[in-house]
Amino acid sequence: MRILKYVIGGAVAGVTAAYFLGYDYLFSGISKTYLKGKSSAYIDDGNLFPGNPIATASPQRWEEDPEYNKKELPKVLVDDLKHSKTAAFVVIKEGKILHEQYWDGYNQLSQTNSFSMAKAVTVMLLGKALEEGLINNIDEKLSDFYDEFKEKAFGNEVTLKNLAQMESGLDWDENYNNPFLPNAKAYYGKSLVKAVFSRKFKEQPGTRFEYQSGATQLLGFALKKALKQPLASYLSEKFWIPLGMEQDAKWSTDHYGMEKTYCCIHSNARDFAKLGQLFLNDGKIGDQQILNIDFIEEMRTPTEKSENIYGMGLWINHDNPIKHYYFLGLQGQYIIMVPEHNIVIVKTGSYSNNPKNDRGRPDQVKFLVNETVQLFQ
Repeated sequence: MRILKYVIGGAVAGVTAAYFLGYDYLFSGISKTYLKGKSSAYIDDGNLFPGNPIATASPQRWEEDPEYNKKELPKVLVDDLKHSKTAAFVVIKEGKILHEQYWDGYNQLSQTNSFSMAKAVTVMLLGKALEEGLINNIDEKLSDFYDEFKEKAFGNEVTLKNLAQMESGLDWDENYNNPFLPNAKAYYGKSLVKAVFSRKFKEQPGTRFEYQSGATQLLGFALKKALKQPLASYLSEKFWIPLGMEQDAKWSTDHYGMEKTYCCIHSNARDFAKLGQLFLNDGKIGDQQILNIDFIEEMRTPTEKSENIYGMGLWINHDNPIKHYYFLGLQGQYIIMVPEHNIVIVKTGSYSNNPKNDRGRPDQVKFLVNETVQLFQ
């Protein structure tokens, strides 16, 4: 009994210390991962978090290409997709669905976590808010929306463009494996304000490219202030409905209804592909321009400070003979646009060991582009 008393007492002390030290989110992380047989965040965890709906109104299925699913993928491609625990692989060419394939029980209706592909969507919302005059200028300062940043060193100088281009100077370690670093607190914690607003700025904004989820979350907060509505409903109104998405989607939030704008849009591969097609169409759906072409061009133009691998929310590869740019999410979520061949490639899955030797970009993206274009050209 005495031993049990000490064990219980130690456990209570540990829990109390965690709360006082700001690590109470760890208990949420443990219950949502380890107790479910997972080691980290995963693509099917959408129902474990609160979220805001992204509604569609008039679903439109992709028109099938006459060659739809008539070609078998080559073994080298299938082996790579299986090895990387692919859930969905979809190819759109000339605006028609040409190939789709699913593994491990996933199908056309399976909704999986976008992870950081949502960063590009958040930047798209910025573009739309600028277009509609809800935000006056991309060089507006974060402190114009939240006074508390005026008191932080460098905080009064951070612009929305700095946040979109990952040049904010934020003190944020983009580590997905250490539970004591800010990504875990933002993902599993109850309050994104506590997770993000508490961070300092370590250097002059606009000085250096550093990919950070916290930067996109701060951009999301500025958008929320400007839009005066949930970001999910604005996304629904301006993009999900005009694009004729096949399903309603969900955007995970904290416990106060703030969308996790650095991640966590839960949708299916076919609808993700429509976001890619919008970029190939330079922001148009039919005759309707739903995102300004100048802003799209800014998103997909690589920045000097990123050494030409990142624009605003989008990763870019102009080194490869077949040039492409793409949305990128943790564990191998991709929406890849290949303008020269009018191709969109979507791949979703659950693989945490994708090598990033291609100047900080996943090797697999270039491989998928080269193999897919060769097969379907």
